[in-house]
Amino acid sequence: MAEAVVIDLFGLKLNSQKICHQTLLKTLNGIHHHHAPKAKFLCIICGSNVTKERDGENILPDMETGNGFPLLTRDFETVSNSSMAASLYTIKQKIDEKNLSHIKVIVPEHRKTFVKAFLDQLFTEVYDFEFEDLQGAWGESLLKPSTEINVPTAHQLEEIQSEIETYLRSLPTLKGDLTIITSPLIPDTFLHGFTTRTGGISYIPTLSSLNLFSSCKRRDPKAVVQENLRRLADAAGFNAEKFYRIKTDHANEVWVMGKKEPESYDGIVTNQRGVTITALGADCITIVFADPVKKACGVAHSGWKGTLLGVAMATVNAMSAEYGCNPEDIVVVLGPSVGPCCFTLPREQAISFHDLHPSCVRQFDSLNPYVDIRKATRILLERGGILPQHIHDQKGDLDLCTSCHPDKFFSHVRDGLNFGTQIGFISIRE
Repeated sequence: MAEAVVIDLFGLKLNSQKICHQTLLKTLNGIHHHHAPKAKFLCIICGSNVTKERDGENILPDMETGNGFPLLTRDFETVSNSSMAASLYTIKQKIDEKNLSHIKVIVPEHRKTFVKAFLDQLFTEVYDFEFEDLQGAWGESLLKPSTEINVPTAHQLEEIQSEIETYLRSLPTLKGDLTIITSPLIPDTFLHGFTTRTGGISYIPTLSSLNLFSSCKRRDPKAVVQENLRRLADAAGFNAEKFYRIKTDHANEVWVMGKKEPESYDGIVTNQRGVTITALGADCITIVFADPVKKACGVAHSGWKGTLLGVAMATVNAMSAEYGCNPEDIVVVLGPSVGPCCFTLPREQAISFHDLHPSCVRQFDSLNPYVDIRKATRILLERGGILPQHIHDQKGDLDLCTSCHPDKFFSHVRDGLNFGTQIGFISIRE
């Protein structure tokens, strides 16, 4: 049984028979009777431009006047917007507020693929959709014959995408202004920064508001993340069309841009100007590397596994091998991550950090000692030839624990599986 029922009456045109309105009312009441016992959300979509009579056609009656339709406000929520993107995004917010996932969409058959094209961009695989033909539900031929194309053309799909992008661009920023943390160690040859969680449009609490990653397990669709990225690019000054994220594997493989891209990797290095490379994180360390001598840069994602596997030095070594970088010239900045105040590991896994250096572990004799992945990363970098003064891992917001500061950062440790993502990024200015 569906948890939510959405009835698409957007732009609905009825036959001229007066009985149509009564039949529509009866149908909607029937849908309510069937689904209300278990569905937690019932909604009607009606376009704000379809509530008046036009060209001699009887269109959807005004929900506020006559024909018994005011009664529907007791049984259904109604969403009326001038665009389908605005209507469906509003409905998505209502569905997410109730944490629902199983949705039935009752839609005229000729609009099914059209509506589905919107849903594909505004929802993720977290949601399960079931479709029912509105005409079939009525049992009578009450719809005015449609001239719409059943399957959207490539041009129509582009228009749908444009409508969604335009609507998302119009939304206000949530949870404060967009903030970018930078390090004075990185010279002006490079454009770099670390994001916080403010300044985007993501509204789900654990993703709000500048979530910068979408997956099949989260409720933020790619369209929302892309709008967050566009706002970040505008604020930081990089080109969002030349933006590359790591494909996290919690290991130590590094992609050298220009060579064949691996299926997964936790580091990227490049000497190409104008491209922005980025590491994702939500407790794991996002690390940026810059060599002002050879004009090369890199990023790495370093969780506890990647730290032990040496992903930071693997990135340094890739810069040295590909671009002739001297480790003593490379500047390394560790972005915000979970601190030893909040991060624990089972003792059998914490042993490896203790073996690296005892100062990386607190309460070592406990079942779940506290582990400092930042200190471990600094130790490995210094052992690999990075000068201590070229490592920025303390002072200011860079040293804040992501789990301890919910107002500033996303955190997997704190928020669980539906966590948001911040990034560290760097590029060589053109």
